[in-house]
Amino acid sequence: MDLYSLTLHEAKEMLERGDITAVQLTQSVLARMDAVEGVVKAYITRNDEGALTAAKQADDLRRAGKAGILCGLPISLKDVLCTADMKTTCGSKMLENFQPPYDATVVEKLKNKGAVITGKVTMDEFAMGSSNETCAFNVPTNPWNSKYVAGGSSGGSAASVAAGECLASLGSDTGGSIRQPASFCGTVGIKPTYGRVSRYGLVAYASSLDQVGPLTKDVTDCALMLEAIAGFDSHDSTSLKQKVPTYSESLIDGLQGIRIGIPKEYFGLGIRDDVNKVVMDSLDKLKDAGAELVEISLPHTDYSLAAYYLIAMAEASSNLARFDGVRYGFRAEDCDSLDKLYSKSRSLGFGQEVKKRILLGTYALSSGYYDAYYKKASQVRSLVRNDFNEAFAKCDLICSAVSPVPAFEFGDMSKDPLAIYLSDILTIPANLTGMPSISVPGGLSTDGLPVGIQLQAPHLKEDLLFKAGWNLEKRVEMVGNFPKPEAQ
Repeated sequence: MDLYSLTLHEAKEMLERGDITAVQLTQSVLARMDAVEGVVKAYITRNDEGALTAAKQADDLRRAGKAGILCGLPISLKDVLCTADMKTTCGSKMLENFQPPYDATVVEKLKNKGAVITGKVTMDEFAMGSSNETCAFNVPTNPWNSKYVAGGSSGGSAASVAAGECLASLGSDTGGSIRQPASFCGTVGIKPTYGRVSRYGLVAYASSLDQVGPLTKDVTDCALMLEAIAGFDSHDSTSLKQKVPTYSESLIDGLQGIRIGIPKEYFGLGIRDDVNKVVMDSLDKLKDAGAELVEISLPHTDYSLAAYYLIAMAEASSNLARFDGVRYGFRAEDCDSLDKLYSKSRSLGFGQEVKKRILLGTYALSSGYYDAYYKKASQVRSLVRNDFNEAFAKCDLICSAVSPVPAFEFGDMSKDPLAIYLSDILTIPANLTGMPSISVPGGLSTDGLPVGIQLQAPHLKEDLLFKAGWNLEKRVEMVGNFPKPEAQ
């Protein structure tokens, strides 16, 4: 048996029985990384030595009866989460050599529960992108077919899980950045309710939209991971003081009494025929599990994309102002004035996509334009939120595709700059409203690439997402059906 191919819960059970050790499990994952990383390119920073040390400590804790719920399990981290023992680059030349002085709260929680951190995985620069092609370092390939993108911005997280280079990963989601790569790579990924998971130590892109969440091999693992990282954090003023449920208790067969809404606006947004077929087949499976399907309307869908990008870019403009070449990060040389230092450091340190978003965001916030752009976008955000509140009066969950298309080939979207933004049309409402949303594999496209099904729920109803996702997963039978990138 290849230990790297185990799910978290399978490995956890074997560790508890004493069938394997954390060191053996970690060695299998590291060997897998050696075998496929040349093709997958998921990692920016590997942590081989630290992982083996943590694995030995996990075995000692287990023998002493002090094992946490993730004790000895190899997990990767998106390189947007601060780590005191590894660089945090955010996929940018600006932070190429940045060493944080502390761990993000979610990283600290993983370590306290005995997780083995395998390294930091690649991402779109400062999480700005939907293909992971904007990273200044490694650009990951899709483990199902290396000609295709892994998705973004958490592409390294999804690719590392799908390729067996870890058992699970943490990513971040600002407009679909967990769910879209999860869909493209055939993994499960959840964006929790805004505030459910601490953002302390997450390098900010758009503070009112960002949320940390797990990417895993199946729904059971996703529930286990969210249970481990969720909870109130006094370091994060947006953190919610809500009890964290035992999410695994919601993984029971049958969806009787659950109403699943089908938004009519979500089926005419450039959705490819093969993606639409997977969605319709998945709806049939959810109905077979006992769910009732009801048609709903989300009338402001057409305006949500523009509102999202105005808000995200404006907040990015503000958040990224701190990278000025003075305090930390990249610093340009041969500058004879402070203005020159600022402009040259930022021009050389940021990539094209990041600079474009900063410029657009700065314009939207500028004097004379604030009311016309950012304020109006915030008002549209309220309308979108009202749409979902009214919809959830008629249903318990909302189902759709994650993305209108499966994974696309490298360079495809560069031919049409707006096309990459349009790929987020189905995922951004969850970020605008703060509600939780999950991507679960629903089947394969005509190209043999995974297609994810998106389920959305009211605030703090992650248990419903896990229940419905688990029931769909049981009937789709894609768990463990991961590719072998070394054979490509």
